[in-house]
Amino acid sequence: MIEIRRRLCVLKFTFFSSLAGTLVHADSGRPEKAVPVFKDGEAQIVKRFEDPDFWIRHDLWVETESDVDEDGRPDRVHVAVTRPRQTETEDLKLPVIYVTSPYFAGTAPDAKDTMWSPRQELGEEPPKRTESKPIKRKGERPIISKSHVKTWVPRGYIVVHSSSPGTGLSQGCPTIGGMNEALAPKAVIQWLTGKASGFTTPDGQEKVEAYWSTGKVGMTGTSFNGTLPLAAATTGVEGLEAIIPIAPNTSYYHYYRSNGLVRHPGGYIGEDIDCLYDVVHSGNPEKRDFCDCAIRDEEMIKSFDRKNGDYNDFWAGRDYLNQLDQLKAATLMAHAFNDWNVQPEHSVRIYEALKKKGVPVQAYFHQGGHGGEPPLKQMNRWFTRYLHGVVNNVENDPRSWIVREGDKREEPTPYHDYPNPAARPVEFFLSPGAPEQGGLDITKADKPGREKLVDNFSFDGTSLAKAEWTKHRLMYTTPILKQPVHLSGTSTIKIRLASSKPAANLSVWMVSLPWKDGKNALITDNIITRGWADPQNYRSIRKGEPLKPGQFYDLTFDLQPDDQVIPAGQQIGLMIFSSDREFTLWPDPGTELTVDLAATSITLPVVGGLDGWKKGQTEKAAEQKEEKPEEKKPVGSPSGPNSGKMWFNPDEEVLPLRLKDDGEAGDFDPDKVAYDPEASD
Repeated sequence: MIEIRRRLCVLKFTFFSSLAGTLVHADSGRPEKAVPVFKDGEAQIVKRFEDPDFWIRHDLWVETESDVDEDGRPDRVHVAVTRPRQTETEDLKLPVIYVTSPYFAGTAPDAKDTMWSPRQELGEEPPKRTESKPIKRKGERPIISKSHVKTWVPRGYIVVHSSSPGTGLSQGCPTIGGMNEALAPKAVIQWLTGKASGFTTPDGQEKVEAYWSTGKVGMTGTSFNGTLPLAAATTGVEGLEAIIPIAPNTSYYHYYRSNGLVRHPGGYIGEDIDCLYDVVHSGNPEKRDFCDCAIRDEEMIKSFDRKNGDYNDFWAGRDYLNQLDQLKAATLMAHAFNDWNVQPEHSVRIYEALKKKGVPVQAYFHQGGHGGEPPLKQMNRWFTRYLHGVVNNVENDPRSWIVREGDKREEPTPYHDYPNPAARPVEFFLSPGAPEQGGLDITKADKPGREKLVDNFSFDGTSLAKAEWTKHRLMYTTPILKQPVHLSGTSTIKIRLASSKPAANLSVWMVSLPWKDGKNALITDNIITRGWADPQNYRSIRKGEPLKPGQFYDLTFDLQPDDQVIPAGQQIGLMIFSSDREFTLWPDPGTELTVDLAATSITLPVVGGLDGWKKGQTEKAAEQKEEKPEEKKPVGSPSGPNSGKMWFNPDEEVLPLRLKDDGEAGDFDPDKVAYDPEASD
């Protein structure tokens, strides 16, 4: 019995010593504190941080600067914390990985049944839609979400989650891009740096302090959750050192409109900004009627112009490109070139702007669809450098990391920049062939003439691209490639057309032919890139004007950015059609579009420029062996996510292609509130 008691005493001593976080050093006899460990510029898993049974979890409410629900008190957002116990027992301070979302408390169950009908005539008022049913809020305190904790807590970080305003247990209203959705994470970051107040309850005055925080904060998340880090960073809040936005929506106009055209995000036909509001509005039921009226009905529906699709101050205030002046957080953008939900221009436009500002910025692109974070190694190096302050030279790594076709997502190829610095614009001209295929080449056709198509939304883009003969699209193809051709950057179409009606959709796809079907077809096999525009906006993105039937109009617009290698044996095809069943409104069939081929061309960003294109038309056997230019190895790359060489010729002049300005930004009104779409981590 005595021996059993002794063993129990030993077990108790061992347990409580572990709980207190003390390990006796063999030489000094002093307790050895748990600290983050770094190797090769990355935070390593620390054994004493690893066991979730010893993590501390608690929640609180942080007071913001907004009172969107107009109850006379600043709105408070619900915040949850997960941290190693050593932050309590050993006075350990750690940096924070922060994720905020409108999705954590659940979403509307019937969203697809309550979106706007695409059966709308262009330029006419849309038919009314059915409102979504109220959301049944889910989740229990103190855990808002468990995302990211298994990755970052064992590596010496604290993970913080918060629900966006008007969702979950957070006060206020969802605004889908409004200022309060930037001010809410700003307030949480200020609380983490000791400059804002946190409370134990949503209405009480008992304060909570973040005494365990170093004041260094990084943010990440995917889709809507990736938009909010950018929103927070635009406030210039002190303490937000680094962000990794993954597939972020950076402009609600670019998400729901395109060059004056009402366009839906891929997979969500009929969705608009008010639909997204309904999808995420899981907040206080007592505030629902007020928020629905003030935000959705008065703010959104009266301003979003679903009739014409024009750009206006409402949309300008929901475009983060217009709000980058104060952003200073080191930014690692991540996006997919085949993301047709939040399309790649969202990240490319921010990446280009931050390069001009001189903010530390890199980009990770892959060839898949929506979502897809950078390799853990790359994210780890980014946060290690900017949150822990470990000098790992990540800022000297290549700016651009692209997953090549068929490669694993965790094995991107490093490039000096995006677009590829060796890419040059090459203009291609059209020769007739409708209703079959015409030609697409670098030389102009002699008297190419005009060709006509007839709109019919009943046929989707895939069917039109595969058709050998159809009057519902125009198709122009290059000669068959004899060697691969690398495209990198933004393609631009210049087109002269006439419509038989005062309004028409205009859709453009770049495709790789022959079209490949079946389960073995890759996402990169068929569609290269796409673009959409409203011919009525040929003068201005802000103001369309009815077309005069039969009169020709000139317009120029960009397609989505891309980086893709088109393999030998394929043809690049330019497909011009009207209504895109997957993305645009569906007016009654029958509108005729006539294209003047002599005044129409497509400019592609070809790596190697004209010489690169001509090489693609040359048989390999006939090719003269050229001396391979020396490839410069990036500084600091051996410890980067991929230690391979960068694919660029240092002797080439860097001429990156620039996205065009989509409209003059109006003054942002902080009193107007609104925000973005998609799925949570």
